[in-house]
Amino acid sequence: MILRNIPLINVFGFIAAVLFSSGLLAQEIDFSGDWRPLYHEDLPERIPGPHLADYSGMPINDAARLRGDSYNPNRISVVSEYICRQHGGDYSMRGAADLRIDRVVDPQTQQPIAFKTRIGFMGMQRTIWLNNPERPADIAPHTFPGFSTGSFDGNMLNILTTDFKESYLRRNGLAASSERTTTEHWVMHGDYLTVVTVIDDPIFMTEPMVRSQTWVKDVSARQAPSSCQVIQELPVNALGQIVPHFLPDQNPWLMEFAERYRLPYSGTRGGIETMYPEYMDTMEAPVGDAEFCIEECM
Repeated sequence: MILRNIPLINVFGFIAAVLFSSGLLAQEIDFSGDWRPLYHEDLPERIPGPHLADYSGMPINDAARLRGDSYNPNRISVVSEYICRQHGGDYSMRGAADLRIDRVVDPQTQQPIAFKTRIGFMGMQRTIWLNNPERPADIAPHTFPGFSTGSFDGNMLNILTTDFKESYLRRNGLAASSERTTTEHWVMHGDYLTVVTVIDDPIFMTEPMVRSQTWVKDVSARQAPSSCQVIQELPVNALGQIVPHFLPDQNPWLMEFAERYRLPYSGTRGGIETMYPEYMDTMEAPVGDAEFCIEECM
């Protein structure tokens, strides 16, 4: 472009307008669309799901470990509150479900004020506010999606979420408290969306935990309506008095994961000390009689 015979002030104004417009575009990345999950990250944990007592790679404390050890998966079928239970907003990205993102625009200013998401599993919906609203009061009820606010840093959307209901860090009984907070970072590159989630739970973790997952845009994707119905699946809980569980030191399946994969038992118990290279200097021998891993071996 050649500029001739234009007053200097206009040239500066033109350059400023170009820079300002570019800045607006960088701050208004549109994530809307239908997305399908890719499972190249943590596939066994996500499909078909984690083994009981597999706490490996989790910076958990003793309280979380005790909750995990007491978990009996029969409660999903027996306790009505669990039958149609949604994932928490921080865990929903891990499941085997499609994602739809809608961009909400203020009708007067035409500026984006929120992204609304829907996860296929149980139809969990979530709002990520972009207009800096006040957070709920301390006495406000918590929800499974939590309360999310987002802001852009260049082409990255940073999201802070609070006010969660209690849920789980891993869907084998590892609990996630209602005091946890998450920070997410969304980056879109072509038809791929990468979401990095940092979970900070002062009740059940000793350090923050980082997870990531990637989605690919699919213009043909369509989500089905959520049709889960709460029914009594097993007769043993007809009076609503039984919550399947294991008492401390009574869970017979705690070593099954380590035995199947020929792993040191302490490594499967999680904890930050098992997540650093120095753990290799002190870890014990694998458990079990098999010479090698005996199931789903790579």
